[in-house]
Amino acid sequence: MDPVSRDLDHENLDPRPNMAPTADLETRLGDLQVGGGGDMLIDDYDTLGEKQDVAIITPDESIDEPINPLADDYEAMKERYLPLLPDLEVLYEATDTWHIENYRHLPKKARGPNFECGGHPWRILLFPFGNNVDFASLYLEQGHDDDDKPPDDWYACVQFTLVMWSTHDPSIHTAQTANHRYSADESDWGFTRFAELRRMFAGRWDGTGKSMVDNDAVNLTAYLRIYKDPTGVLWHKFINYNSKKETGMVGLKNQGATCYLNSLLQSLYFTNAFRKSIFMIPTENETEKKNSAWALQRLFYLLQTSEDAVSTQELTASFGWETKDIFLQQDVQELSRILMERMEARMKGTGAENALARMFVGKMKTYISCINVDYESSRIEDYWDVQLNVRGNRSLDESFKDYIQVETMDGENKYFAEGHGLQDARKGVIFETFPQVLHLQLKRFEYDVERDAMMKVNDRYEFPEVFDAAPYLSAGADRSEPYLYQLHGVLVHSGDLTAGHYYAFLKPTSDGHFYKFDDDKVTRATLKEALEENYGGDYANMANGHVGVRNPYTRTLSTKRSMSAYMLVYIRKSREKDILLPVGEDDSPSHLARQLIEERAALERKRKDREEAHLYLPVSVVTEANFKAHQGFDLIDWSGNPSTSSAPQTFRILRASTVGDFTKTIAETLQLPAEQVRLWVMVNRQNKTIRPDQPLPDLNMTMNEACSRYSSRDKPFRLWAESTTNVDGGKAQWPNVNPSPGVSPPILVFLKYFDADDQTLKGFGHVYLKKTSKVAEMIPVIQQLLGWSPGQDSMSLSSASSTGLLSPPHSTTGNPSLHLYEEIKHSMIEPMKAKSTLQQAEIQDGDIVCFQRVLSEKESSAIASTGGYTDAREYYDYLMNRIIVSFSPKMATENSDDDFTLALSRKMSYDQFSAKVGERLKVDPTHLRFTTVIASTGKPKAPVRRNPAASLYQVLTPAVGAYVNSNQRTDALYYEILEMSLSELETKRNIRVWWLPEGVVKEEAIDILAPKNGIVQDLYASIKRRANLSDEAADRLRIYECNGCRISRELPANAVLVGVPDYSTLYAELIPEEERNANEEDWTIFAFHFDKEPNKTHGIPFKFVIKPGEVFKDTKERLSKRTGIKGKQFDKLKFAIMQRSTYARPTYLNDEDEICAMNLRPDDSLGLDHVNRTRLHPAKGDSIFIR
Repeated sequence: MDPVSRDLDHENLDPRPNMAPTADLETRLGDLQVGGGGDMLIDDYDTLGEKQDVAIITPDESIDEPINPLADDYEAMKERYLPLLPDLEVLYEATDTWHIENYRHLPKKARGPNFECGGHPWRILLFPFGNNVDFASLYLEQGHDDDDKPPDDWYACVQFTLVMWSTHDPSIHTAQTANHRYSADESDWGFTRFAELRRMFAGRWDGTGKSMVDNDAVNLTAYLRIYKDPTGVLWHKFINYNSKKETGMVGLKNQGATCYLNSLLQSLYFTNAFRKSIFMIPTENETEKKNSAWALQRLFYLLQTSEDAVSTQELTASFGWETKDIFLQQDVQELSRILMERMEARMKGTGAENALARMFVGKMKTYISCINVDYESSRIEDYWDVQLNVRGNRSLDESFKDYIQVETMDGENKYFAEGHGLQDARKGVIFETFPQVLHLQLKRFEYDVERDAMMKVNDRYEFPEVFDAAPYLSAGADRSEPYLYQLHGVLVHSGDLTAGHYYAFLKPTSDGHFYKFDDDKVTRATLKEALEENYGGDYANMANGHVGVRNPYTRTLSTKRSMSAYMLVYIRKSREKDILLPVGEDDSPSHLARQLIEERAALERKRKDREEAHLYLPVSVVTEANFKAHQGFDLIDWSGNPSTSSAPQTFRILRASTVGDFTKTIAETLQLPAEQVRLWVMVNRQNKTIRPDQPLPDLNMTMNEACSRYSSRDKPFRLWAESTTNVDGGKAQWPNVNPSPGVSPPILVFLKYFDADDQTLKGFGHVYLKKTSKVAEMIPVIQQLLGWSPGQDSMSLSSASSTGLLSPPHSTTGNPSLHLYEEIKHSMIEPMKAKSTLQQAEIQDGDIVCFQRVLSEKESSAIASTGGYTDAREYYDYLMNRIIVSFSPKMATENSDDDFTLALSRKMSYDQFSAKVGERLKVDPTHLRFTTVIASTGKPKAPVRRNPAASLYQVLTPAVGAYVNSNQRTDALYYEILEMSLSELETKRNIRVWWLPEGVVKEEAIDILAPKNGIVQDLYASIKRRANLSDEAADRLRIYECNGCRISRELPANAVLVGVPDYSTLYAELIPEEERNANEEDWTIFAFHFDKEPNKTHGIPFKFVIKPGEVFKDTKERLSKRTGIKGKQFDKLKFAIMQRSTYARPTYLNDEDEICAMNLRPDDSLGLDHVNRTRLHPAKGDSIFIR
């Protein structure tokens, strides 16, 4: 099926005048006659692109082929080829036949007469010789002319059949059927390959002995049926679909595999009371990307106000998720619980405290009640959701009955009631209360024992629109309000375990419709789409022999539906007004709207700037104030923080403006008249410095011309703004840098002052000096500017920088009180020779001279003792190696002061930078341990070993062979404050021992810091303290070493810890009483757990006593007591003897067997065969987290 090209000629269907008559069919078809072998070529035909994403096609043939009706029996033809579509309401029907004569002389495209259906004209569009194919092309189009177009929002959902049939024999016909959503943009639809041309004119149509086109005539009939659109999107292709316009709601963008997150967020958003509670969290002073409450508020506000789909990037970034987390589909139940916990924590102490608990938390009672005595043990717990079994249950009610099913404890499984001994009892769970919003998690994913894998349960499972929870309450529950629940949301998974998609059906209002939220698309849905189509199970009306429906995600065929509900949201009907209360603009935090307005305004400015960028020129301007505030190399730091006072100011000016105009702009920022400001061009020197070179000579020159003339094409345009207060007669007095020929121009020199007392290096100002002046003559000039010369008034820094040509005092005798250095480049700071002239020293415009006061030995010693620098060259070296390092506690704290930065030198030794950190934290630096940081995740990488010879640079940038490790941050470290010195800590080893308090069903990790050269006995004291053991119990303690979930050896107390590998697992337990009281005939065997195959070990191994003459039925009772596994769980175990000689062939035991009679060897073991439950769930490290 294809739409007709929009380029078709809609005006004249007849042959144009003054043109040769249309060739007859034989000429047009050429060698396409029956028996011919040529290909059909049609010139000058409009080319159509065939569409494959078409609506449903009703097949011409089915398995049980009915007798074909005659084409002139319209009702029979309609019943045969145009069956009614279920669940859709018919609005209008029409039938029209176009009788065609002189088929061979039709134009390349012809239209039939208009007929009316649903108040609009329709007609058949025919390409008699094919639409660029070897078939007659046939379409149905709406019959509006160009001057009578339908409204832009007009559409019709049409099911139609087009029939071509013989004028002489109505039994000869062919038909094709389609569904299409006609609109003002898509006004035609049909079949490019309707009927093959060579067959139409052949003498035998499908073996009838007659041709379809007889005597150059044929009939075309259109059967048309218009359906009511129940959702507004029936057969919609969603091209240019606007969710906001159609539904008033917007969706969420999918970041990669976040559809599960989107469906959950939409469900929570339309739980209006939850949204309002989130808005009540105070976040005005915590508007940062790490704040998940603020990010969720922004997301909800955008869903409430945005016109387009909203991104979840800010929210997932606030969770601390990385790119890999975005492309992993997580467990929705776990995500929901963690999100609730985080929001609950943020609501404490606010007006929303306990709001979530009041909405989502119910209470259930777990009980064991004795049958024959009056004794009950029970515990009431809170729950946020209920997990229900799908497998084995056909409906929600059956799942709840299964959930509260009572288990009878009798026989060997009797319950020990305190004061009554072993008793028959009933064990179960019953609900005390249900929450206002009931989240039901349907267990659609379960472990399949036969397949040994997790599988999706696609069984049919029905759930009602209204659910009565009262039958599942305890007898004493409060029933003052009915426990009737209205279905509010159905969260759906389509696909299987390995591939699929999540979306949600939600009912935003109590009396409204369901809507489908599929990522960024929101559409109205029917009740059937929300409920019945998500029950799962087999497809309805599947014909015999049908191979199934193709799953769009797995590309496999299946007779079972791949889409099924996995989470249901019910709202208590008596509380619907409280839960679905209106939430408007006034309920959202005002700062959210303010922030978004500011962000949108900033984006608009950026957009406008991009559009007008060709009209403007960016210019960076350096002022005297920037130079004075700068502490470092060159005049300023061009790559530094633009918000600092030392950063240049960037102006965006019109290229057509003049230098004089821009000078006025700069003068206004300096609060000076324009005459007192002069602009210098700054150039890039070969030594990688940027210095002033010459003033801009012509104030009438345009800035675009100045940039082209004085700046490199690939370099930014940089200027230095020189200012002066030396004014004579209202005119600024500038040193003449371009004197007449023969006169040597003065040199512009910048001065920096290194203050050894304050350990600072800052710009001091600038002066003009003669080239013939000697270096020594600079000292009195600087002293005069500093106010150090006797009898001279102290001159401020600003006056120093604004004077004209300064002459040194006449007297230059005496020892110099200053050291002078030339700052040539970052790594070259050279002392200046006092007797050389500035010309001999190669000083030129823009050069920098650094000076410092000469220090006495006493002053130098005092400064050096505090770690300071006494020489400007040393300080320059520090600056070149300076690095700002971020320090954070390894274990995160709520105190923001624990995170800090320090300016350190890369050359610092371990002890030096450790002392700096200790000084900042006010702790002994020997008790600090540092850990490097993974660049990609920000997580701790590896502890830093104390090495006095290692520098900070080596710690932050470790070499890996000839390469540098790129996955480590070079500007950050974690720190820990230890209870002992690091040197002492490095003599110890962290050993984890798993303590077993109850058989092998429970384990507790105990981390012990033991001496590296210690013995196993050293571990006992820590285990005793952590496990709270008495002295008597501690004497029965033992530790054994395991590898691969099998015991390697029992460790004697004097065994050295060096002999215990890091990869081994250590278990500690009290020697069982049975083993302590064993007879001489008894012996022990090592036991372990495995899953079907002996090499698939799991669980905690143990040591077990074997008694001679005991049948295995009795041995099993002792095994149950030893392991702590009881009841049905123990009954599922199978036991086998594992012999080393036949390792791959376990010998399974029966109740009548005697282990002692099996001639076992010392290295044989006992195996417990059962499913490894731990592998059915992700490891804790892989679980969902929200920062």
